[in-house]
Amino acid sequence: MPTTAHVSPDEIRKGFSKAMSDMYRDEVPLYGALMALVAETNTRVLDTQPALAQQLQRTGEIQRLDMERHGAIRLGTAFELATIGRLFAVMGMQPVGYYDLTPAGVPVHSTAFRAVHEHALQTSPFRVFTSLLRLELIENPELRAFAETALVKRNIFTDRALALIEQAEKADGLNAVDAEEFIREALETFRWHHAATVTRAQYQQLSDQHRLIADVVAFKGPHINHLTPRTLDIDQVQAAMPGKGITPKAVIEGPPRRQCPILLRQTSFKALDEAIAFTDAQGSHSARFGEIEQRGVALTPKGRALYDQLLNAARDDLGAFPTEGNAARYVQLMEQHFQAFPDNHVQMREQGLAYFRYFATAQGLAARDQADQPRTLEELITAGHVAVEPLVYEDFLPVSAAGIFQSNLGDAAQSHYAANSNRAEFEKALGRRTIDELTLYEETQQRSIEACIQALHG
Repeated sequence: MPTTAHVSPDEIRKGFSKAMSDMYRDEVPLYGALMALVAETNTRVLDTQPALAQQLQRTGEIQRLDMERHGAIRLGTAFELATIGRLFAVMGMQPVGYYDLTPAGVPVHSTAFRAVHEHALQTSPFRVFTSLLRLELIENPELRAFAETALVKRNIFTDRALALIEQAEKADGLNAVDAEEFIREALETFRWHHAATVTRAQYQQLSDQHRLIADVVAFKGPHINHLTPRTLDIDQVQAAMPGKGITPKAVIEGPPRRQCPILLRQTSFKALDEAIAFTDAQGSHSARFGEIEQRGVALTPKGRALYDQLLNAARDDLGAFPTEGNAARYVQLMEQHFQAFPDNHVQMREQGLAYFRYFATAQGLAARDQADQPRTLEELITAGHVAVEPLVYEDFLPVSAAGIFQSNLGDAAQSHYAANSNRAEFEKALGRRTIDELTLYEETQQRSIEACIQALHG
């Protein structure tokens, strides 16, 4: 008999992440090759950098490394966004952060659905960067009306998925049998469809406006367009990709290579050109690509301000969008400017640039009942009673995300939109406020400090 006990949302998310990865590997064989390359690289790094291996062991990150994934989808309507939010909620995923990509010429704004508590992230760090098309940025009124009509007609969720979402909301969860069915049904939303819902001419009109608009409007559903594993050395993977028959993009997005990585670095292979059937002809479409990421320490508001300042200075000096032609110059400028950002965790912590987690050590626990035990956090750290580890960045970089978008949409896709961020409109469509990611890091850091004090002082 099936149990009526509810499955943890974290376990549902873990199961869904694996099912998504299996589906994407079947659909995009190069993704499997990329996964194998990342696994090889991670094994080599752990074997040759024992200090890093020990750090990941202490923080528990080593257990989640192989299953770490983020995906990305693009939605067309407020209903789709609100409903995908309900679907992700069944898996314990909440909307974190608001990203306006219009300054980079991409007509969307976005959030990242993910788990928000460190224990949930250890079970499954799966996250989905979810974008909503901004139809108001389509300049041609007839084309805008056509896009709106096309999007209203489609239903990207199966009837059974919608029923299970409603069931989970009413019962505050799903049992094991229903959870398995939910994963199967939810997966259909993210599946690739070889048939477009528009004619070749209509597709071309949408594509001429922006290739991303065609990607959203011309299909039955929001196919997952990449699924990203986490590497411990993105430069090694980037250098090894051509030898595996994978052509990487010219520039790794994000900060330059450092001893102590910060925030997020990303690279990808170019989008595949895939055969599709329009309603009146055969053709092709490129949207899906392979991406990898390397995650570093989460930065505080002060650290983020310094990061933005140095990144902008390097790009201003470059005077152009980073491309294959200026990649070497861009890397040189980034390394030059980022010398102003401390490259060790001690200085980052002392200067309040990054977030950290604190752990009571065996030495500290052994000295717990001693009368002269240090009392303040700094004294405990100095005495070796508390260890400090960097808090991994769980989110995305707006500039980085836009760079990945542009590199895979082609240079001709670059458009120029006024920087008209509209968080209120996005949150209205979503049906709730997005969560400030910096608050989450601050809370995680504070919880770890309180746990140390409790463990050492009772």
